[in-house]
Formats: sequence, C-alpha cells, structure tokens
Amino acid sequence: MVAQECAEANMLDRTPTTDGTGPTGSDTSREQQTAVDKALTLLMSLAQEDREVGVSELARRTSLTKSTAFRLLGILQRNDVVERVGSSYRLGPQLFDIGRRVYGPTPLMLQERLLPFLTELYVLTQETVHLAVLHRTDVMYVNKLHGHRRARTPTRIGSRMPASCTAVGKALLAFDHDAAEQAIAGGLPAPMENSVTDPEDFRAELARIRQEGIAYDREEILPGVSCVAVPVMGAGGRPVAAVSVSGATGRLDPARIAPELRRIAFEAARELGATTRLRARREPATSQQTAAA
Repeated sequence: MVAQECAEANMLDRTPTTDGTGPTGSDTSREQQTAVDKALTLLMSLAQEDREVGVSELARRTSLTKSTAFRLLGILQRNDVVERVGSSYRLGPQLFDIGRRVYGPTPLMLQERLLPFLTELYVLTQETVHLAVLHRTDVMYVNKLHGHRRARTPTRIGSRMPASCTAVGKALLAFDHDAAEQAIAGGLPAPMENSVTDPEDFRAELARIRQEGIAYDREEILPGVSCVAVPVMGAGGRPVAAVSVSGATGRLDPARIAPELRRIAFEAARELGATTRLRARREPATSQQTAAA
C-alpha cells in the first residue's frame, strides 16, 4: 500500500500540469519531496479552517491544479489523514492521534495522571487552571480546565507560548539553567509592557522563584489577566511540569491561592513519584520473566 501510494505521488509530479508549472526533471528524490510538499500544503490549508473545504477552493489556495489536489486528497483520505464530506474535505482522525505524540509519551502521561489534581484546583478556585511542560524555551500546555467565568487566555491544549512571559514558564525555567540562558540569549519577548525583558532582571526573578517556589505573570502575556504557578517537582530536584491558576486581575488573589496551589503541586509530585517507583519495580520482574521464557 505504501509503495503504491509513493508511486502515485511520484506520478503526480512526473505528469506536467495544465498550467505548465509541473516538474519535468528525472530526479526521483526531488519528485518525491515535491509530492510530499504538495500534500502538506493541502493539510496546512485545511488546518486553517473549522469547516469542510471543497477541492476547487483548496486547489486555488495551494496553487495546485484541481486534478492534482483531488488525487493527493484521495491518497490522504485512504490513510485517514483527511475525511471526505460530500464533495468537500476536512482533517481526519489520524492527524489527531499523530499530534498527540508530537512531544512523546510524557505529556500524555502527565495529562492523565495529574487530571484529578487539576480538577481539585479548579473546584477550589473556580478559575482557569493550566498544566504545562517545558519544550526548549517555550511552554506547551498539556491540559486546561475552566468554567463559565474563565479568564480570556490565549492558551489551548497543545499550544505553545514563550516561557519567559508566563507563570508556568518561569516556574520551569527557574530550575533549568540551560533553558533559561537559551531564552535570554534568544531575546526575551515583550508582548506586554509588563513583560520582563532585561536579562539581569529576569535572572533575579528566576532566583526569587527558586527561593519561594512560586511564579507570577502580572499581565505579561495579556492585559487584564494575571497568573500564579508552581512547579511539580520530579526526581533530582527538577520539575516535570508546572500548574497554574489564571484569572482576571483584581479578581484573582494570588496570596489566597498560593497555599492550596503549593499543596496540590506537592501531592501531584508525590503521585508521580509513586507511579515511577511502581513502574521501576515492575520492569525488573517483567525482564526476568522474559529471560526465563
């Protein structure tokens, strides 16, 4: 099936397009890359919409001929990467499964294991609650809970933000010297007037976070929204994630929330530690059973 699809993709590029722009060279690897490029262009165009899109519209957006777009969409459809709805198309379920694995198994494990703690935090605060992990110099949001009076945050599950502008990011950078220095070397972004952009001021804030164990976002990513976060510590004194509470500035009281936030993060870390120890005990037993067999 894969070989057949690759052959079909190559044929798409060997056949000159009606507008005269199709490739005519004999370099097979270049032809394959061109076909993949075209397929990815179609996927990215579909990703910009919350609705189904017709072939003619997709062809216009991607500068492909209608016949090329139609045949590529057929290949993608057979692999569940896109779905056909009548004469239109939308992204398929296989992309969701692939996307969940982009950052490896750890975020998925954290999302599942720490959901009860995020739920408890939301019940206590009735504010927007986040779970995030560090990805290079960004934070990636693993989970998010909110109610009817949720804060107007720019975050969603799976999205990324510059770590230096967020409470969860600063809570994680404070305990990762290399990542913090990379963030500083890359230039600290300033989405808001309150964002910390001076390297020495930022290092001083990270030092305070290491001492107090709590980080703040004082309208540094969005006007009118504040946030307080703490790290969830793992083995070796390094955080594996951070949890936060976000709310409207003035309504959110960090001093009131901080004790419960620290307690829940501590209990979450203890749960992760117990899970890790249990897995470590099981793995030697499994290895012994495999060797014996």
